[in-house]
Amino acid sequence: MEKQQTAGTTPQYGSEIALAFENVKFFYPESQTAAVDGVSLSVKRGEFVSIIGHNGSGKSTLARLACGLLQADEGRISVLGLDLSDEKNVAEVRRHTGIVFQNPDNQTVASIVEDDVAFGPENLGVEREEIGRRIEWALESVGMTKYRHATPSRLSGGQKQRIAVAGMLAIRPDILILDESTAMLDPRGRREVIDVVRRLNSEAGMTILLITHFMEEALLADRTIVMNRGSIVLQGTPDDIFENGEALTTYNLCLPEITEISRMLAAGGIAVPPCLRPEELASHIAACAKERGYSTLASPRTPRAAAPKNGAWDIDVKDLSYTYSASSPFASHALRGVDLHIGDGEFFGIIGHTGSGKSTLIQHLNALIKLPQANKKYKPPKLKKGQTPPTMPQITVGEYDLADKKCNFLSLRADVGMVFQYPEYQLFAETVEEDVAFGLKNFFKDMSAEERRERVRAAIAAVGLDPGEVCGKSPFDLSGGQKRRVAIAGVIVTRPKILVLDEPAAGLDPLGKREIMELLHKLHSEWCRTVIIVSHDMDEIACNCTRAFVVSEGRIFCCDAPHELFARYDELIPLGLDVPLTAKICRALGEYGIDIDCDYTPRGFADAVIAAFKGGRADA
Repeated sequence: MEKQQTAGTTPQYGSEIALAFENVKFFYPESQTAAVDGVSLSVKRGEFVSIIGHNGSGKSTLARLACGLLQADEGRISVLGLDLSDEKNVAEVRRHTGIVFQNPDNQTVASIVEDDVAFGPENLGVEREEIGRRIEWALESVGMTKYRHATPSRLSGGQKQRIAVAGMLAIRPDILILDESTAMLDPRGRREVIDVVRRLNSEAGMTILLITHFMEEALLADRTIVMNRGSIVLQGTPDDIFENGEALTTYNLCLPEITEISRMLAAGGIAVPPCLRPEELASHIAACAKERGYSTLASPRTPRAAAPKNGAWDIDVKDLSYTYSASSPFASHALRGVDLHIGDGEFFGIIGHTGSGKSTLIQHLNALIKLPQANKKYKPPKLKKGQTPPTMPQITVGEYDLADKKCNFLSLRADVGMVFQYPEYQLFAETVEEDVAFGLKNFFKDMSAEERRERVRAAIAAVGLDPGEVCGKSPFDLSGGQKRRVAIAGVIVTRPKILVLDEPAAGLDPLGKREIMELLHKLHSEWCRTVIIVSHDMDEIACNCTRAFVVSEGRIFCCDAPHELFARYDELIPLGLDVPLTAKICRALGEYGIDIDCDYTPRGFADAVIAAFKGGRADA
């Protein structure tokens, strides 16, 4: 791939160093603590570097400094030999450095997808014919060719993110920075984007800085950097970093799940060395079985989960179809005849590829999208003689009939709380305290100011934030992880009977994800009857949900307990989904003739393997 030539100062392409930080410090306005604190770093041209760290560790700030979006307060930054402290160089650096943010709406500029992808090359003066080729290649690379003429605002969050990545690929930068760019993508989308990034790195020599919380992505890099409180605290090969799990826990990160599984097995008498990939762990388990002379090895069968019992707050959906912009050329079928039952008391999961209809479905559950017959202006169609009335969708949530125009929708929305995919869309007030109090003011108008204040502070504390520290702050001054927590606080403050969350842990570091799920389980056990989560993280579903359903192309593919659901490995992958890490290990073990049946949680998998070894049959 040829380098894009541009007017102006020519970067020193002969230099081996693509990016250099020398004792760099950066302070955000009105902050006494450095967001980046004395960082020194060099990245070679053509190097693939992954950066990990807890939310607020300085990763995103580092990325913005690297492409000139922020100016260092102290120290020196050079990109392709150009000193960023000289303002004359900033524009030239941006021609050769591309960054993709976590939220794609921060990068969308056009009303048509292909125009959005073309925006960068057009501003660089690329010839028209070449722009067309780049648009086609970039969209194909991220699996979005069929949306070329679509309107970005009508796409799902994951689809928007693919377009944002395509827009950066189209400028063919020398340095590509991805700031949690795959966090909102489905597994297929993540694989496609990362495959493109790897090809650009290996075949075109593009320098890659990948900020990620996904261990499997970080493992692909040449080098991994760990940040903590604005400083670089560890760096080395990914294997060295992740196998040294104790050091990660020191810096508010979690042990890789596969490391935890290895330790559980060792504690159960199956000594396996540290490893980071499912195939490696499977080979070590198989080697242990061979050493003990086992000819066959199988775990006890896991019983099927009991069907949910009927309760006062059951959710029933029947014949639900929905089309966006039904009477326009942009008509898009989001749901097609969905039938679903969610039992009172479940911790329920919803899985599906980007654009499958997940978000559309959950917005029906508290009538953010109303059923047709629930709209005030709806009138049943006049039927001709002998004509059969059309089948109308039906939704009941507890005692609420969402097909009834007289349904108390205000009360429904107090009882069915909703946290959206992008929490900043829910934040609007001048302070965090006012934002969290909004629901109470609308749903409980008779509540005293003192009681409201206590409820707000309790909700903020429940999501792991210090009320004294954040109540008076603007929610827009918070980090992405903090915004997520404030958005959840603004919903749980009303104590809804049913809590629905769209990707509640996406974009959070591993410890943050664990804390959010622990919070949801705490709320579930104390006062929230039913929790429903939409997630692309299959391990999250396996470890937390009683049941889950898979939606594909607007239809329900299947609905079952994780134990049954993730056993359908060969059916889920073609749907653009993934399976938990433990399911991948089970599959790899199957190639050695080892049959492990488990619930696909780390503890459940380890216990099943240990039980299999205890009951293993030795060679005659």
